[in-house]
Amino acid sequence: MLTDKGEKGDANESVIKALAERGMLLARSRLKHQYPHSWRSKKPVIYRNTPQWFIAMDKPFHLPSDATGDDTLRARALQAISVTRWVPSQGERRITGMIAGRPDWVISRQRAWGVPIAVFVREKGDGSAEVLIDDAVNARIAEAFEKEGADAWYAVGARERFLGSRAGEDWSKVDDILDVWFDSGSTHAFVLEDPVHFPGLKGIKRKIVGGDDSVMYLEGSDQHRGWFHSSLLESCGTRGRAPYDVVLTHGFTLDENGRKMSKSLGNTTDPQKVIKDSGADILRLWVCATDYADDQRIGPEILKNTVETYRKLRNSIRWMLGSLAHFRDEDRVAFDDMPELERLMLHRLVEIDAIVRPAYANFDYKLVVATLAAFMNTELSAFYFDIRKDALYCDPPSSLTRKAALTVIDHLFRCIVTWLAPVLCFTAEEAWRSRNPDAVSVHLELFANADPAWRDDKLAEKWLVIRAVRAVVTGALEVERAAKRIGSSLQAAPVIYIPREYLAAMPDPEVMADICITSAVEIQTLGKGDNPPADAFTLDGAVGIGVVVEKAAGTKCARSWKILQTVGDDPDYPDVSPRDAQALRELKALGQA
Repeated sequence: MLTDKGEKGDANESVIKALAERGMLLARSRLKHQYPHSWRSKKPVIYRNTPQWFIAMDKPFHLPSDATGDDTLRARALQAISVTRWVPSQGERRITGMIAGRPDWVISRQRAWGVPIAVFVREKGDGSAEVLIDDAVNARIAEAFEKEGADAWYAVGARERFLGSRAGEDWSKVDDILDVWFDSGSTHAFVLEDPVHFPGLKGIKRKIVGGDDSVMYLEGSDQHRGWFHSSLLESCGTRGRAPYDVVLTHGFTLDENGRKMSKSLGNTTDPQKVIKDSGADILRLWVCATDYADDQRIGPEILKNTVETYRKLRNSIRWMLGSLAHFRDEDRVAFDDMPELERLMLHRLVEIDAIVRPAYANFDYKLVVATLAAFMNTELSAFYFDIRKDALYCDPPSSLTRKAALTVIDHLFRCIVTWLAPVLCFTAEEAWRSRNPDAVSVHLELFANADPAWRDDKLAEKWLVIRAVRAVVTGALEVERAAKRIGSSLQAAPVIYIPREYLAAMPDPEVMADICITSAVEIQTLGKGDNPPADAFTLDGAVGIGVVVEKAAGTKCARSWKILQTVGDDPDYPDVSPRDAQALRELKALGQA
């Protein structure tokens, strides 16, 4: 016998003791079992057989005279599932199996709280019950619920109040409550069809699947048996279609070791603490970087990696903002007038655009984050920005290269910040308002466009050779740094050995020196079958390319730090190169030097 708190009571012992005292106890024994127990409270439970209310899955909706035999709740639900978009796609198979094999829906529960099944019944002689269908009685119930809430059903005198003149008949008030999943499944009727609070939604009676006004349900994968399931059945039964056009499901959040989070284990991660310590965008970035189709893990070490990813993204955005601080629209350079490196980056922007937009449309946020993080860290920060810092900092204001670089950085900024806005909403807003003080919000902007005309596959193929050569130069410079033979890469003037067939792709030595971030380079071609010198640095995968690092000859420019033989050629500025002398001259004319 259990107490009202689910604890073991003393009734069993008292009865057994009384039977034993009277010599009426034939035998006693103990049986230890694990079922049934409440999964939540861990207390034992007792089953009891009671009448229940059901919704039939296979009963035709039409009258027998015009029934087709297939217009059942099950058939409607299966049809609705087939025209709904499920993300990930395996969600369709899961819920289809559940609906195809499920029995009739038990919608009643016997609890002391909940939404009542507000009907009256009376027993028939054959063991069945008749439900009272009376418009006047139903109107009184609806009016009371509207004014007083569902508790009106349990108030003293409720039976007589609602039955009115029929109170003398043998109708019994049902005190069962609705299954809570029936409650949650009805939310579409109060959200999607409320013209006052949601005037932009057309209601679930529309036949549109996809499009700007699509309705998405978003919850964990367990809701295939819960909210998605009950919403589907209720809507199909009353509206003939699902209440949603798209259903997106995600896995469960576990700790770093893959264990379920539990306060008793002390392995929980409090979102509010993460937000307080690192900011909401860190939590958002972690969410978007995970594969939500499966269970995802979170913890201090994982968040450290997320913080580092965020730091790199934010620093790249800050650098672009700083570079664009004095950029003016009249300084823009047309695409056809740009150097190859700038046109290459715009080509890459088109390629990234072709990944990011479909990824968002497919709710593939992990791909968005991975693509943009790799692009910003590997191709922008470590490649393009690194190369163009010299031109941005040291070229004269009139320099075409400098203006072209700023034009490209402006395009990069607009695309990247709008693409990242759904993920890093606060960071993107801060950056956008900093660049565009008069803007209302980045979240009112569309994704910035990467002009398809920027795509140049031949140029990109050519630069594969240039970047392969640069990678070998960079490796050679690292070896020299480690051996302390050089400090800065600008102290070097590498000799680059390449196969003759690569020569057509190579820029002139001065441009290649900028690309390699050295003061100079010398390019030597190898004949067919020839190899680089034995002492040349090589890399696996860069066949035929070798680099011998020589010291740069000349004097160090006080402004760019390049070591050049032309330093001092301009008598007005004897400690800098002619390029830097021109820059100082222009800045002086503008009153900036």
